[in-house]
Amino acid sequence: MSAAAASSAAGDSSKQPLLHHHHGRGNPPHVASVSSPSLPSAPPGVLAGGRRFPGGLDVPNLKKRGGGTRSWIRVEAATASVQTLEVDKATMMRRCELPARDLRLLDPLFVYPSTILGRERAIVVNLEQIRCVITADEVLLLNSLDSYVLQYAAELQRRLLQRAEGDELPFEFRALELALEAACSFLDAQAAELEIEAYPLLDELTSKISTLNLERVRRLKSRLVALTRRVQKVRDEIEQLMDDDGDMAEMYLSEKKLRTEASFYGDQSMLGYNSVGDGTSFSAPVSPVSSPTESRKLEKAFSLCRSRHDSVKSSDNTATEHIQELEMLLEAYFVVIDSTLNKLTSLKEYIDDTEDFINIQLDNVRNQLIQFELLLTTATFVVAIFGVVAGIFGMNFETSVFSIQNAFQWVLIITGVIGAFIFCGFLWFFKYKRLMPL
Repeated sequence: MSAAAASSAAGDSSKQPLLHHHHGRGNPPHVASVSSPSLPSAPPGVLAGGRRFPGGLDVPNLKKRGGGTRSWIRVEAATASVQTLEVDKATMMRRCELPARDLRLLDPLFVYPSTILGRERAIVVNLEQIRCVITADEVLLLNSLDSYVLQYAAELQRRLLQRAEGDELPFEFRALELALEAACSFLDAQAAELEIEAYPLLDELTSKISTLNLERVRRLKSRLVALTRRVQKVRDEIEQLMDDDGDMAEMYLSEKKLRTEASFYGDQSMLGYNSVGDGTSFSAPVSPVSSPTESRKLEKAFSLCRSRHDSVKSSDNTATEHIQELEMLLEAYFVVIDSTLNKLTSLKEYIDDTEDFINIQLDNVRNQLIQFELLLTTATFVVAIFGVVAGIFGMNFETSVFSIQNAFQWVLIITGVIGAFIFCGFLWFFKYKRLMPL
């Protein structure tokens, strides 16, 4: 024992100089001490080695800003009450059983295309200004200063209070219908406004081609392309939902809620029946006459299975009916958004036709300039003949032509006739080759 203790002590003493030597190399003491109570914290934006993020980036503030609370407008299905909630992202995820990527679609800091997602307990809707989460009991609408958001909440409350008799459309379908109506009306209003602005401007451009009008048409076309892309995305989203019965079945939240509650109460009743049966079998002796036979137990089990099968079959039929109702609802707004898309397509075709007409006009002007330049070149060539004649007679030599009376006039007349003949010959050649309309 003494030898072992001596050897262990010698081993510990041999390890201690290594630690001291490690400290001597300039490393901080708290790196070697594993059991140090606390480490010095760096200020925000500073790394462990004393380095700073580029631009002084404050990561803790970014985390707080990403996970902070947001204002939501809650519309309850049962009482049609409207209230404002301050809920953070984690609470929303637990409340609606949604992943973070679905709630990211509703974040106003990001720009996502229009999307309608059916989940287990909620429908995520991102349609233009309407960004909300629809459940079987409530609608959680992302609060905004946009008038369309406030109008959506007020209109949904009004429709819930004035629900007509015989209207058995589930709450989630009514909320989704209002969201589609708001998005389609907003896009149609923007398309109508663009049409009112576009047609007079294009007519003005055809009558007067100027840099200002061309710049206005360019801006108009860029707005048209952006609006067409948004309308096309909403149309594709509705068409995709109409083509998939599974996605439409996922959106029937009321049926899933009733089915969950029925299964829960059924399980509770079965547990109560088993507990009662166990009590009668273990509490006191029961007479053979009052105890159920095996055939009775088997009959009860079969009847229970049959009732469950009938309930599942009836629920499937109900789900099919509601899928047809949702498909008809989506088809109605698909017609509306398709009409808006046709308006924008017609406007784009009108702009393209106007551009083609302007290009034709510019090509015509360019051709006229080329023809005029060709005539000027021909006339210059004819005039150059006079220059050649003048150069010949201007040479310093004696000839008998200068002694002839009226020789100068004859030279001018002959040169002019020859030039006119050459010019007419060029014109005939241009007409023969169809180089200019003469």
